[in-house]
Amino acid sequence: MGSDTIFKLGINGLGRIGKLCLWNQVGQRYFSEIVVNLGRPVGRSLTDLADFIERDSTYGALHQYLYGCYASRVIEEVDDAKGTMRINGVLVRFLKETRNPKELPWGKLGVDLVVDATGKFLDPVAPADDLKGSCRGHLIAGAKKVIVSAPFKIKDVNSPLPPDAVMTVLGINDQVFDPTLHSVISNASCTTTCLAYMMKPLLDYFGPKKLLSASMATVHAVTGGQEVLDRLPDAGATDLRKNRGVFNNIILTSTGAADALAYIIPEMKSIGFIAESVRIPTVTGSLVMLVAALQDESGADPISRDVINEIYKRTAAEDANGFLQYTETQNTSMDIVGRPAGAAIIEGHETRTRTANISLDLKNVMGIPKDALKAMPDTVIDLPVTQAVVFGWYDNEMGSYTNMLCHWTVEIHKLMQG
Repeated sequence: MGSDTIFKLGINGLGRIGKLCLWNQVGQRYFSEIVVNLGRPVGRSLTDLADFIERDSTYGALHQYLYGCYASRVIEEVDDAKGTMRINGVLVRFLKETRNPKELPWGKLGVDLVVDATGKFLDPVAPADDLKGSCRGHLIAGAKKVIVSAPFKIKDVNSPLPPDAVMTVLGINDQVFDPTLHSVISNASCTTTCLAYMMKPLLDYFGPKKLLSASMATVHAVTGGQEVLDRLPDAGATDLRKNRGVFNNIILTSTGAADALAYIIPEMKSIGFIAESVRIPTVTGSLVMLVAALQDESGADPISRDVINEIYKRTAAEDANGFLQYTETQNTSMDIVGRPAGAAIIEGHETRTRTANISLDLKNVMGIPKDALKAMPDTVIDLPVTQAVVFGWYDNEMGSYTNMLCHWTVEIHKLMQG
């Protein structure tokens, strides 16, 4: 970035992703100014807000996260009157007047790219002037593009994804982004990001036809939408587990990772795939357990654990960005918290495979002509199938998701410059 170049970024919301996005961007220092919309007054003064930004219960102090344990404070020039402070040399301006994206002064402030980290405005079909707010509101407020830090959720199931909207995972399908067409971009989810990096190496090596079926379960840390203590459910609530306390419960929940993955990797549409999620009482650091059934044509030399690990090891070595990582270290979830760049960290030590023959009666297979079946001496065949179990870690807050989001934000801005 040249000394006379001023790039501005807007961040809507300062929850977990918004705050950590701010941390990441002041660390990169690609943007010379960041405008954060809080949507409401916060604390007694801007000093209280600076304290919130500087310290984090999961990742420690901002300056130590950026520069190590001997670093000094990087927040300076806190100015209540102007609503600004300088963080790691980057000017950060705060807005407090409104939550509705259409009412934000992006155009006036010269902000052309916004990250909406509220988790509230996820419907790309909702009109910009929707009374409850819409991600498109950022566009009529003056921004040229908005990145949503979650998968799209279209309320009207009959409405297709608008042509100017796209969902991407950096390094997987980011090539579908067209800066001349797309103005609303979803960054998918932390689980989808990890899962995409686990699935694509298998698809690239075996091809979708040999991948008979797959399933995954994410053992996921708690999120801000859960309850600290049990509380009454809202009227009409269908999932009563969401109202149970996070500290002392394992909570079964749902994930949209299967639908999102089929969009990110279209080949998945032809593969039977199930995705489940379990929330556990940890603050961050999550795990995807992927089970894939592979058609094995190797006969006496079945697909082995070493073959699967070698696929990931080679793919990780070829990933110049380090978004896919491979390790044979025995990790726990805290070992990957804050670890930069890792969209997925494959724990090769735990990879498992098992090959067995499945007896298949061709009479029960659709599409085989009856005459062909009659000509067969035996319609029962043995099909060798290998079941592979792969474990992938991801820091669902900073290390994996926010890191990927912020790298993609910078790349999108560069593409916007032509």
